[in-house]
Amino acid sequence: MKFRVAPAVLLLLAFCGGACSKRETKVEAGNRTQSLHIGNLGEPNDLDPHIPDSQNTGAVVMAFFEGLTQYDPKTSEPVPAAAARWEVSADSLTWTFHLRPAAKWSNGDPLTAADFVFAYQRMLSPKLGAEYAYLLFTLKNGEAFNTGKITDPALIGARAADPHTLVLTLDHPVPYLPTMLCHTSWYPLHRATIEKFGRWDQRGSAWTRPGNLVGNGYFTLAEWKPNQYVRGVKSQTYWDRDAVKLSEVFFYPIESEDAEERTFRSGQLHVTSTIPISKIAVYDKEHPELFHPELFLGSYFYRFNVNVPPLNDARVRRALAMAINRDQIVRDVSRGHQLPPSNFSPPNLAGFTATARVPQNLAAAQKLLAEAGFPGGARFPKMEILINTNEGHRLIAEAIQQMWRKGLGIEVGIYNQESKVWATSMRALNYSIARFAWIGDYLDASTFLDIMASDSGNNQTGWKNAEYDRLIDAAKRTADPAQRLALFQRCEAILAEECPIAPIYFYSRNNLRLPVVKGWYGNLLDFHPLKGVYLAPTGAK
Repeated sequence: MKFRVAPAVLLLLAFCGGACSKRETKVEAGNRTQSLHIGNLGEPNDLDPHIPDSQNTGAVVMAFFEGLTQYDPKTSEPVPAAAARWEVSADSLTWTFHLRPAAKWSNGDPLTAADFVFAYQRMLSPKLGAEYAYLLFTLKNGEAFNTGKITDPALIGARAADPHTLVLTLDHPVPYLPTMLCHTSWYPLHRATIEKFGRWDQRGSAWTRPGNLVGNGYFTLAEWKPNQYVRGVKSQTYWDRDAVKLSEVFFYPIESEDAEERTFRSGQLHVTSTIPISKIAVYDKEHPELFHPELFLGSYFYRFNVNVPPLNDARVRRALAMAINRDQIVRDVSRGHQLPPSNFSPPNLAGFTATARVPQNLAAAQKLLAEAGFPGGARFPKMEILINTNEGHRLIAEAIQQMWRKGLGIEVGIYNQESKVWATSMRALNYSIARFAWIGDYLDASTFLDIMASDSGNNQTGWKNAEYDRLIDAAKRTADPAQRLALFQRCEAILAEECPIAPIYFYSRNNLRLPVVKGWYGNLLDFHPLKGVYLAPTGAK
């Protein structure tokens, strides 16, 4: 017996045949098209390589630009990138880099040594106010130009001997220079593009927007939808484009750990930036193939604004630092394989382990606070801990809030800001106590200790110490490894005594990653160049 089906019913069936079927997730589609979806914590402050304010911004910038060297994805050691090779003079003050003739910008222009010279002059421009400008003080006259002692950028120790030969003249020997050159602050820039949209030393101009940005990296900028995603597509002009397996990459600024985990679980992300504390034990036990706890060079700490009384008193800062039970935080709060520290720089960092300590000693902390005029916390002003929006940061702040209340008798509040606003507050010293973290940029203790120097744009505590600055400068100028390490030990001792910061823990990167993601490795710097990353279907190698 045949039934006649009404046209309206046929239309409904046809609609459900497509729309009512299970939708393909972003991960499933990405596996087909080699499109990688990455959770990346916060919105980039800009895609200008000279002014990134966080590691998550740096990760995005690394997709669109390439320096003379690049981090090895497994070891974090430097490998040739835009420069095919280099030589160093006998006195270690002159480095000559030979650029790849095939290297090009995304608009097809050749990459030249002059692009690096321009970039370094811009990075050191006082008007730009780059937080990482101090990294280029290794160049001859770099600091003098940045501080206005000289005004001619041509005097900076960077010159183009010919279109493919860059010569760097240093102020002092830097044996780890190739590692430093991996950092975004040393990336080249396309001058004509920058000047088309504003002054060459202007922050925040439109040159980094889609359709405008000209880079020399693995990807070109296709879209940037603020607070949604940044999308890059494979560059057709990159010198080694055949080694780039991904067709596109998406970076998602998901500040909430819980939201990011839900997004991952629903098939919208291949890789997360982190994992909620409440889910660590679950994934560790039930899904070890997805959970990746890996130690890396990161230090989580609280900053003290020393311009705000009574934080201008080292006894008060030291009391606050000593009253923090870091073992308890790692064991009961963060619970992610972190290490409780008692100093600033992580241990075993290129042969350096600090001996100075900020002990966990509540009785000594109470005594110091009393000596500073606040016995039992009496008359101590109400202060607040500033955190960027993140549930893990809040839990840690609440634990420390309780430790200070019970142990020292003082009250502190907690307030959070979205990452961009929080970073602005840091630069403006618009806080009293603030959560912060520092991730090493290269494998040397100086990548941590240098940021506390008075001239560092990343200090952001108001703390200055002439002896500390002298020791940092002396460490830069000695090539003797043993002497450098001894100077660094004295720096750590000053930090432990003065406590402009309070160490909380050394990082372990706890994140989620699907097995389909290949070529992505845990490493000490937690930087992941995307050149060798690809997506493999189930069963593929």
